[in-house]
Amino acid sequence: MTVETLATSDLDLFADEVLLDPYPYFAQLREQAAVVRLPTNGVWALTRYEHIREALANWETFSSNAVAFNDDMNQALAGTSLATDPPDHTALRAALTENLSPRALRKLKGDIDAKADALVARLVERGSFDAIEDLARALPLEVVSDLIGVQGEARANMFRWADAAFNVLGPMNQRTIENFPIAGELFQWSLQVQAEDLMPGSMGRAIFDAGERGDIPRESCGHIVHQYVGAGTDTTIASIGNALALLGAHPDQYELLRQDPSLIPSTFNEVLRLEAPVHAFGRRVTEDVEVDGTRIPAGEQAAILFGSGNRDPRHYENPDAFDVRRNPIDHLSFGYGVHGCAGQGLAKLQAHAVLEALTRRVRRFTIGQPVRHLSNMTRSLEQLPVLEVEPV
Repeated sequence: MTVETLATSDLDLFADEVLLDPYPYFAQLREQAAVVRLPTNGVWALTRYEHIREALANWETFSSNAVAFNDDMNQALAGTSLATDPPDHTALRAALTENLSPRALRKLKGDIDAKADALVARLVERGSFDAIEDLARALPLEVVSDLIGVQGEARANMFRWADAAFNVLGPMNQRTIENFPIAGELFQWSLQVQAEDLMPGSMGRAIFDAGERGDIPRESCGHIVHQYVGAGTDTTIASIGNALALLGAHPDQYELLRQDPSLIPSTFNEVLRLEAPVHAFGRRVTEDVEVDGTRIPAGEQAAILFGSGNRDPRHYENPDAFDVRRNPIDHLSFGYGVHGCAGQGLAKLQAHAVLEALTRRVRRFTIGQPVRHLSNMTRSLEQLPVLEVEPV
């Protein structure tokens, strides 16, 4: 039965204070209702684990044609894998994930492990470093740019472009406006890029091969390469940085991990649960739908609050605690259903490689004060000083 009194809040999901520490605000929203109307943002926020997962699975009712929180970007994303539903989504998704399959990624593991180990070894020798600039960013830049085949000026711009590509998915606030020109650079590059601009044997070159074969429309090739560049690094950087920050702040948990490296997958799942790398994504409601007694009218936009669902005490016991033994394999940070994160396997490979290298080479490490990076869409760090490292 539909409730007559809607739960509402004057919260701005994209205010600085919310982005810096969203969890107290998420807790308030969760306690209000499973769905809370946010007039400031013009959305209906889904706050609880069960209903978020159900919405992510139900692409027919919760359409991805409005993932951004401004109309300009939703129009710009039309026809991309990110903002397209089945059946059109199916072929685009297949082209996007062909080189990210478990079989394809198994061939990359040795090289990624070696790169991560070499990075960590150099940093341990230095003794102090910035874990974001020197590790969390350094590894994905080396790994992902090589895989996509990006060269020259485009490679140098990947971080700027990726950060902007996420920021412009927010509402028309100052961050979005300032990032439109930078995101525009990536968009223009992706419109003009040709197969020969990308390294032979790369995932980017393979997309153009698929276009030549007719597996996907040739005009979609640039869009997919855009997604590789825009989404291939930022959330991985965020996740690795958050892992290092959490382990540095919880030396007891790091010691558990060091003593038992088989906990690496569990640890990374727990990092993703506790610190969802994506703040929120939008969905367009295609028909009137009732969620836990609240009716969301057709045509309205829902906001999927991954970080709120991940800390829902209805689903996870003691959800604000960091426990490397929890192994929450059902966390929401990679999404769920047909739009689940295409690059999650590659992200896991890189994060696991960093954690493996750390446990092998570092007995303990001491961190300074982390500095959060303000972004409309990603929860990441700008700086994480590692003050001291004790080698094994």
